[in-house]
Amino acid sequence: MSAAIELTGLTKVYKETRALDGVDLSVPEGSVYGFLGPNGAGKTTALRILTGLARPTTGGAKVFGHDVVHATNEVRSLIGFLPDVPGYYPWMTAEEFLRFSGRLFGVEGSVLDARVASLLDMAGLAGVRQQVGGYSRGMRQRLGVAQALINAPRVLMLDEPTSALDPMGRKDVLEMIRALSGKTTVFFSTHILTDVERVCDTVAILDHGRVLRQASMAELKREGHALKILVEVEQGAEDLEPLLAAEPWSVECEREGQIIRCVVSDIGEARRSVPAMVAGQHLSLVRMVDEEPTLEDVFVDLVGGRS
Repeated sequence: MSAAIELTGLTKVYKETRALDGVDLSVPEGSVYGFLGPNGAGKTTALRILTGLARPTTGGAKVFGHDVVHATNEVRSLIGFLPDVPGYYPWMTAEEFLRFSGRLFGVEGSVLDARVASLLDMAGLAGVRQQVGGYSRGMRQRLGVAQALINAPRVLMLDEPTSALDPMGRKDVLEMIRALSGKTTVFFSTHILTDVERVCDTVAILDHGRVLRQASMAELKREGHALKILVEVEQGAEDLEPLLAAEPWSVECEREGQIIRCVVSDIGEARRSVPAMVAGQHLSLVRMVDEEPTLEDVFVDLVGGRS
């Protein structure tokens, strides 16, 4: 699969602050790529370089093989961008704003008509005649995604598009992003772990200007991170928990009611040992299941040890 975005040794220094420190990553074409990191990790700086709004100190950045530092309007036309705080003309309607944005890209006539109608429908704003100045934050963000797609870009770059939204607003924007999977490459910068887990197929974790890990979502959860096992009994979990915690394959256990969750170093040994231990205590086993690590587990494992 070809790369939509490539960063090679990308570094950005502001006075004595190293916002990016030798970032290397490759974004597969057609992916929904989560660019994940805590606030201040360097995510916005990377996006500003990719969109031509800032220049790197050293290193390179390419979009579909084109050097963004020396990008022409032809290259910029491949990009759609939604900043973290998008600006609007408050007196315009959504349709007027999209038509205005389309004409800036040279989109006219029936192509513009069809594109505006499709994007308004996608954003859930078809038929809305209210001026943008009266929109909720969720409506503004959905319009922002639609505006970033008006030029039919090959790559859509989103900077924290859900960070200030309520649950329903976040759900609506994430559904828009999910609908783009396989159609447009989405480079989704955020610090919200659950959003990445819901819509992204590939992830890079950035901290203090450095990429700590990049992989598919499945690989990120599977490789090199502790597994969990959940054990539920009818009663007696308070007596079973310290026994599980004392096992050599047990890393950490916590109990909630009659449910015990254990982080384990050897999932196979845990599967073999737990039923025998439950039976040995004359307890009734309700269920025993493996629990795949969450993105939060992986993130804390990588970033938590560096903070």
